[in-house]
Amino acid sequence: MKKVLILSLSIGFLQLTVAQEANKQTAYYKDVTTTHLPYQDLQRLSMDAAIADLDNDGDMDIIIANEHRPNILLINDGTGKFTNESAKRIPQVNHDSEDIGIADFDGDGDLDIIVVSEDDKTNELYLNNGDGTFSDAGDRIPVTGTSNSVVVHDINMDGFVDVLIGNNGQNNVLINDGTGHFTDETMQRFGEFIDVTQDLTLADIDNDGDLDVLVANEDNNRILINSGKGFYTDESKARLPYRNTPEETREVVAADIDGDGDMDMLYGNVQAFVSGAVKQNRFLLNDGKGFFSDITTTHLPQDDNRCFGVAFLDIDHDGDEDIITGNTNGDGFAGMTPFSVYLNDGKGKFTDETTTILPESIKGRGFDIDFVDLNGDGIKDLFLSNRGSQDFLLFGLKN
Repeated sequence: MKKVLILSLSIGFLQLTVAQEANKQTAYYKDVTTTHLPYQDLQRLSMDAAIADLDNDGDMDIIIANEHRPNILLINDGTGKFTNESAKRIPQVNHDSEDIGIADFDGDGDLDIIVVSEDDKTNELYLNNGDGTFSDAGDRIPVTGTSNSVVVHDINMDGFVDVLIGNNGQNNVLINDGTGHFTDETMQRFGEFIDVTQDLTLADIDNDGDLDVLVANEDNNRILINSGKGFYTDESKARLPYRNTPEETREVVAADIDGDGDMDMLYGNVQAFVSGAVKQNRFLLNDGKGFFSDITTTHLPQDDNRCFGVAFLDIDHDGDEDIITGNTNGDGFAGMTPFSVYLNDGKGKFTDETTTILPESIKGRGFDIDFVDLNGDGIKDLFLSNRGSQDFLLFGLKN
């Protein structure tokens, strides 16, 4: 009897293990979080991740903006397996870190890091020492603010990477002198306006060859049109269809979703701090000249998620741009919510195919999505950041 019981328990355990592993894989992605991330280190408040070859060894590393805690730097061994080397590579200080930009700011041939912070109003600049260790150069950033977003780009086309910062208040434009020292040219280039900005995105929405600024706000969103030389004009009212109800946009992304050669937009929406805000994400179609119409009801599945992260990406490898969203639906920022995947039919109409694409194990408090080849096999992988729950690493599979 005892042998039979042991055998039955063993078979039951094996069946459970097989079932658990099956829940961690689809035909498209395999969840390798527990084997390839330093799992115990990553119970944290991940607001954003950025991926780049930070130690110049030919593979992609991960830097994580860790809210109210020291930021985390994960080093890739070349096969997509990561080690937490934060303590020996990047200053370990507590800030309310929110968003990350990576570029060679000081012109020495390696990648540096800027992290903007919200509550403690401390923007962090870390210069690469050339070996993937970083030194604090935050005193080179001439502005402070309640900051939620940063994007990096050569705004004035002088060959040096500049910085745009989105704030609760006046957004900023910082011009690089080529050595990683910055001058505040906000008033000349943006003009004065006050928003509660959660995200900035650069895209050529009017097809004139330069990058315009898309501003996602806790009030009316904006479009700032580039003159061609890095000076911007607010043309939001003419170009955007506004809702009659409040809209609290957490993130804005742009891509050509219908294959007509222009950049369309998606707003990832929440209801967190704006009373009466409608959570439904919003899909805007470009007419080719940077004027938009709202096609949400006909082209995007209806949902009731609070979407804190959104990305356009070809997640099913069929040549068109799909959508993934990170959702947090519990009270406050609690609960464990599935990410959502919407597949493009090639003409810009999307259907919910979450369970086809993502393993059943992928539930969290999604705040950021990164889509990069991390294990060197030529297929893009997913790194999903979760605020206050486990981050996920999924390897893309050949199909």
